[in-house]
Amino acid sequence: MKRRRPRIVIIGAGFAGYECARRLSRQAGRAAEIVLLNPNDYFLYVPLLPEVATGILEPRRISVSLTGTLPGVHLVLGTAHDLDLDARQVHYTDPEGRAGSLSYDRLVLTVGSVNKLLPVPGVAEHAHGFRGMPEALFLRDHLTRQTELAGAAEDPEERSARTTFVVVGAGYTGTEVTAQGVRFTEALARQNTGLRHGPRPRWLLLDIADRLLPELDERLSRTAERVLRARGVDIRTGTSVKEATADGVLLDDGEFIATRSLLWCVGVRPDPLVESLGLPTDKGRLCVDAFLNVPGRPEVFACGDAAAVPDLTRPGEVTPMTAQHAQRQGKAVARNVAASCGRGTPRAYRHHDLGFMVDLGGIQAAANPLRIPLSGPLAGLVTRGYHLMAMPDNRVRVAADWLLDAVLPRQGVQLGLVSSWSVPLDTASPEVARVPGGAQGGG
Repeated sequence: MKRRRPRIVIIGAGFAGYECARRLSRQAGRAAEIVLLNPNDYFLYVPLLPEVATGILEPRRISVSLTGTLPGVHLVLGTAHDLDLDARQVHYTDPEGRAGSLSYDRLVLTVGSVNKLLPVPGVAEHAHGFRGMPEALFLRDHLTRQTELAGAAEDPEERSARTTFVVVGAGYTGTEVTAQGVRFTEALARQNTGLRHGPRPRWLLLDIADRLLPELDERLSRTAERVLRARGVDIRTGTSVKEATADGVLLDDGEFIATRSLLWCVGVRPDPLVESLGLPTDKGRLCVDAFLNVPGRPEVFACGDAAAVPDLTRPGEVTPMTAQHAQRQGKAVARNVAASCGRGTPRAYRHHDLGFMVDLGGIQAAANPLRIPLSGPLAGLVTRGYHLMAMPDNRVRVAADWLLDAVLPRQGVQLGLVSSWSVPLDTASPEVARVPGGAQGGG
């Protein structure tokens, strides 16, 4: 009688899930059946999402085909909504609303994270998140639409409100969206007859922290602040939003900013599916050991934003929710899952920091590869080189779009593909197991 191959089910195709599937397809080979459950048929390279939102890259450039790049992996389109750990069953809903289930011998949870909401009146109704492709496409249309409406407005106050953009959260996402957004809206304004000779678009970047990029080295923070201020960005640290309305935002210092654009980039929290499991968590992240295994469940593994992975280089702490960690953990969990099936030996996850990079648009960036602080064009070159190496596919197409953006004017047209009601802030999530993201989270 032929022995049945063990089935490995991976939930989520973010950085961790995609890398795990790719490595397992090589390491386990035909010795195991590898199933990847994801709502979409692509892996989203989230770090370049701001460039999609501002017209530099086309959406398909950072959308990597799962079936085209993961040979030997069986893709199931669906969103996991319940796990029966005792019966080893994953229950999901497919894109057409049909219920389905998957049995497993090994389970890898890489469901990622969702937007972090704060109890601020009006934010859920009037703010826009930035975690996945739908939000990026909506923002691209929104920025273009507000600029065009401002150019046609006769009321100076309305024109000012429509060309005022408020970003809350000065981490990775908020800083990069602001850096790219101000260049995009200024290009649109120059092309618009009604705005060509008026004041430039106004961007505000708010954060309750005392500096930009508070999680990074202060030198990177100072570089980013210098670049943004040179572009006219109004940076307000130690400031938060008290209330949001359809006409603007009220700050905690009492000032009211008239705007039609509130972008919410305050960070992420683990996917709610993790909390529903009834297993031990650490700030919403599933507790795992150094081998990325869930204690008491030898058949269940987890990594990426959904897991509290011990940081062996900093005893007592867990690794941060970044794409860099998620991608590396995906490789590590693939090795350990394969080992649990009799292929190879397990290894604890231990990382060595390669540094961080923040793309500030154009030729500007802030980076510290291998702890060497860089800024300006050199940092921009290193940052783009890193992205090209880190992307699993579409490198030539991305490089071609960058070249075209350098020599041709930006195209400012509305595509009308995503409506505001389809990207509500309270349900937005990354392109992993629960539809609609680094911060550059890793899935």
